[in-house]
Amino acid sequence: MNDMSLAQASEAILRVRTHLRSVIAGQHEVIDEVLAALLCDGHVLIEGVPGLGKTLLARALGRAIDGRVSRVQFTPDLMPADIVGHAVLEPGSQRVITREGPVFTHILVADEINRAPAKTQAALLEAMQERQVTLEGTSRPLPRPFLVIATQNPIEHEGTYPLPDAQLDRFLFRIRIDYPSADEERALTRAVTHHRTGADLNLDHLQPVLSPDDVVALQEATATVLVEDRVLDYAVAIARATRQAPGVVSGGSPRASIGLVRAARGMAVLDSRDFATPDDVKRCAPAVLRHRLTLSADAELDGQDVDTVIAGVLTHVPAPRD
Repeated sequence: MNDMSLAQASEAILRVRTHLRSVIAGQHEVIDEVLAALLCDGHVLIEGVPGLGKTLLARALGRAIDGRVSRVQFTPDLMPADIVGHAVLEPGSQRVITREGPVFTHILVADEINRAPAKTQAALLEAMQERQVTLEGTSRPLPRPFLVIATQNPIEHEGTYPLPDAQLDRFLFRIRIDYPSADEERALTRAVTHHRTGADLNLDHLQPVLSPDDVVALQEATATVLVEDRVLDYAVAIARATRQAPGVVSGGSPRASIGLVRAARGMAVLDSRDFATPDDVKRCAPAVLRHRLTLSADAELDGQDVDTVIAGVLTHVPAPRD
């Protein structure tokens, strides 16, 4: 499936959505945001307490697209070479060979990314932005598609290294995952404990619904979604409004405007449309903007949070009407 129409793309991504919803309890909005990021060739940072299925989501997505999934547990002693790879002297032949690190994969799960120091976090910058890694002076392209799903605990901050703005800006979405509902948690508990001794869902029964090449075709089709001038202007107006919002020290850069348009295209494909709407922009705005705004100390002391500021911006920026 090298070439794909938008109709075929929508049908394909909806099959992946069904695949994920069959194993993830609830979290429909989180699933859609991750799929939108995949469609837009973007990366996601997921915040949530341990045990909410962040890694399970990545594993299930990997099976859906028949892709490789690598998981790296970020710790204070993790080195850049542990991620990108390194050169070693081969015993016997005395040749220097390069061993590729776990970053050479389709989906990289950077678990608790804020537990590693800045130099290790920075090892992902080139990979996330350029889709390549430089090893021993040679640039090596990463497999396509390449998606980083990074996680962090929003509550526990002891022994962590906050991601710098340059690193945060590489993520298309900052997604917040919350506890499932009572019914969803009951269904999850039954699925995990029924005739099983482990504590994780078994994904062996899941069959791939797409190939990595199909995903690349999906991304190329998504890039053709129509974004009218009025929708683009709305995205730009939202990003610019964050810079003047009360309590904000620094608002979204032009990359925020670009992210809103890219994400709106992904949301349109998930809705089986070949055009983006203002509602698509509004729907993805919190996830696109929440890591690009910095609140003042006074605003934080007053109890404001970024999502409240974004909601205020969306209320005050008029959406275009037909």
